[in-house]
Amino acid sequence: MSQAETAERMSVAPATFKLRLARVLGILVFAGLLALLVIAAIPYGTAEAWWKAFFVCAAFSLGILWLIEGYLSGAWVTAGWSIIMPAAVLVIFSFLQTISLGNGQISGIATPSWRTISVDPYETRFFALQLSALVLCGLLLFRYLSTTRRLRIVINLVIAIAVASAVFGVVRQTTQHSLGFGLPLLQMDQGYGQFINRNHFAFLMEMALGLTLGMVLGGGVKRDQVLLYLAALIPVWTALVLCNSRGGLIAMLAQIIVAAFLVSGVLQSGRAAPGANAAGSESTSKVLGIFKSSPVRIGLFLVLVCGVVFGTLYLGGEQLATRIEQSRTELAGDNTELHQKVKRNETWAMTLKMFAAHPVLGVGMGAYWVAVPAFHDGSGTLTPQEAHNEYLELLASGGVVGFAIGVWFLVAVAKKARANLGSSERLRRAACLGACIGIAGVAVHSLVDFGLHMLVNALVFTTLIVIATSEQPWRKEVITE
Repeated sequence: MSQAETAERMSVAPATFKLRLARVLGILVFAGLLALLVIAAIPYGTAEAWWKAFFVCAAFSLGILWLIEGYLSGAWVTAGWSIIMPAAVLVIFSFLQTISLGNGQISGIATPSWRTISVDPYETRFFALQLSALVLCGLLLFRYLSTTRRLRIVINLVIAIAVASAVFGVVRQTTQHSLGFGLPLLQMDQGYGQFINRNHFAFLMEMALGLTLGMVLGGGVKRDQVLLYLAALIPVWTALVLCNSRGGLIAMLAQIIVAAFLVSGVLQSGRAAPGANAAGSESTSKVLGIFKSSPVRIGLFLVLVCGVVFGTLYLGGEQLATRIEQSRTELAGDNTELHQKVKRNETWAMTLKMFAAHPVLGVGMGAYWVAVPAFHDGSGTLTPQEAHNEYLELLASGGVVGFAIGVWFLVAVAKKARANLGSSERLRRAACLGACIGIAGVAVHSLVDFGLHMLVNALVFTTLIVIATSEQPWRKEVITE
């Protein structure tokens, strides 16, 4: 063997070792993301501060592994930047809200205080850290959700988490007789599943419901697996109804409407896809012919909605009827002697007053609960901690600047999702359809609740955003970089 050949082999060996190590690290990061989804769902949906801190630390630890893997392989994130950028800008904006603008004196207190845009710099920084962790998770998903196998693993995991939560919720509802049920803080007749708040539970069910429907309606599931996905819908839908979340029921109906409007367009894209066989095209054409008929589409839509409504009312029973009846007083004025002023319409009104007082930069992301007492004219026995409307809370917390960043993000997601719905790849279309239905449910429910404050919901929502907007080609199998 010549010296040249020996030198060449010696140079190739370290390069091969680097690529193998990079591949192992990539697998570890992807597995870590999956584990984070499961872990975040267990402790009340990650509601407590120390669990949130653990989530942030875990996400940044995965980020460190990603940096090492990227250095070894030379492969970095090449897709998703149009989605990541507005979210990253919101993180930066949140940190800017905590910058000291100089010392100021609080009346009656001798100690000087920092003057910041945020009325609670600590909470705003914590919000920024949590959002940074979510943005990083999205970035890692864009990087490592690179094969069809991994895509299916993520989709199936989200559905499995929702099914497990739904089953746990139904069992807990029927068998719990004392404080604690698997988790020590779960009280009887409060919350649902592992969540302290029944509305937060509904958010998770809506996202899984939409993802499952989209995969089935979009043809992203093999024929022999359709029944499994339909079976998964049963506990998810049942728990969504039994949790008696009024916002969840409205969001579910909105999802049915969105699915009805999007599915024909997805099927049309499937027929136009290059390489479709003649038999498949003929079959799809017949289906499209039915969907294109306005009377048939309207009739099927009405039958579907009526079926869902009837089934929901039948399953929900008297408790659901009582919750719906409470909606009338929920939006009415507070005429009680307590004069608490915590009903939704009253909370929304004081949120708008908060925005009017801080229209440009807001009161600080995550600082709503500290700012609201100044605008609350109730007795003080109860004080709203959230706006019960994510859009109004963003407007009050971030002002026009923060709200504009949110609109930028929504427009970017809509553009990418629209392109993927017209993709020539069946799995991409179906996955995007399911993600869009799930996102639509969250968008509607966020008008009256704050479920995205729970990190597991925010993480699943981030996952749906990535699935709906990812443009990178998904390989059919894992290969070495």
